[in-house]
Parts: sequence; C-alpha cells; structure tokens
Amino acid sequence: MPVRVVESSAPSQVSGANSGQTSPSICTLLSVGQAFSGTQNVSNLQKEEAWRVNVRIQGCDLEHGYLCGTMEALNVPMADTPVVTFWEGEIVDTKNYTFYTGKWEATPENDIKHWTKFPSFSPLLNQVEVDGGKSLDLSNYPYIFMRWKEQYFVNVGTDCGLTIAGFYYVCFSCSDGSINGFYYDPNSSPFQKLELKCTNEERSGFSFSSYELQ
Repeated sequence: MPVRVVESSAPSQVSGANSGQTSPSICTLLSVGQAFSGTQNVSNLQKEEAWRVNVRIQGCDLEHGYLCGTMEALNVPMADTPVVTFWEGEIVDTKNYTFYTGKWEATPENDIKHWTKFPSFSPLLNQVEVDGGKSLDLSNYPYIFMRWKEQYFVNVGTDCGLTIAGFYYVCFSCSDGSINGFYYDPNSSPFQKLELKCTNEERSGFSFSSYELQ
C-alpha cells in the first residue's frame, strides 16, 4: 500500500547453529492466492488516520526466499478510487536474505530498530547483532520475517500524491496467518503499522479482478 509523505504468544527456541536447512518450513497460510485484510496506521502529529488494506499473494518461492503480491488501500483521502500497488518480498531465511537489508536507505541500526518491535524477534536479537542472523536456523521457527517492497502503482499514476519509496518490515505468524509490519521511509511518518489477518474467502475471487497488472 502506498504511504503518504509527511512534510514538516511466546516463540519456540531457536537453534544457534545452522543445520543447512535454512528455508522456512512450508506454511499453508503463506501460499499463492491467500488473501489478507486489515489496516495500516498512517497517523502523524497532526491527526489520527488509518487505511483499510487488502493484500493477496500472487507468487511464492520459498526455496529462493521470494514472494510477491498486490496491496489495495481502500479509503485513501486523496484518491478517488482504491489504490493498488504491486510488491515483491524477501523472506529472511538466512540463506537468500538476512535480517540486514543493505539497501533502500536502511542501515543496520534501522533494521534492528524495526525488527525489535516484533516480540517474536527477541530470541534472535543477540545472534542477529553478531552476523545478521546468518548462523540461525529458522526452518522450524513459528514466525517468518520478510521485507515487502512496492514496485509500482497498478491503477493510478505516480502523480497521485502518494509514495512507495519505502518498504515494510514484516512478521508473519505460521499458526494463524496474521501479519504485522512497520513501514520504513526516511521521508514518511515513522513506524506506520500494518496489521492484517488471513481471510477465509475463496482463493479464486478477490477485489483485484478488475485490475490488470502491467
């Protein structure tokens, strides 16, 4: 979901040694066609505001730590219609991607500051500070950590008054399919929180059917 620019349960124990099986375990709730809905808090010092958000996973390749999807913001004040973006994600599996972003203007300090907002990250912190978590085995961890980066607007132009310059730090619960995320963009309000829950709708039908990906 595009973000407006501003101007003025306890996890299981994680092994410290990498057993070689570093890809996250298969999770049926993180698969192509799965839909999620919820909100993103875009409040700032001037006012409280939240957008309703729908997300659908369009592609998922756990072996290469990749997934992609569409994100729809339904009640954006400056837009006449719902705003849809296409995003690509990096799964933190310590094989393809670590907890350190290394791009998108994010420093290791930014990374730690955002990851530590997820309680499920706490058992991993010490090792991540050592090597980005490269030696961790996350294959059976009950949470999957990701980064989502919006690539382009699907149904509006870049002059819509919104920005997709930043990206999301994301934590996905394998037990119930809930998603929590925090948006990072140095030029936007900090720590805009994304909260989504998986839906029970038919996977073949979703509100994005009227949009065509370019």
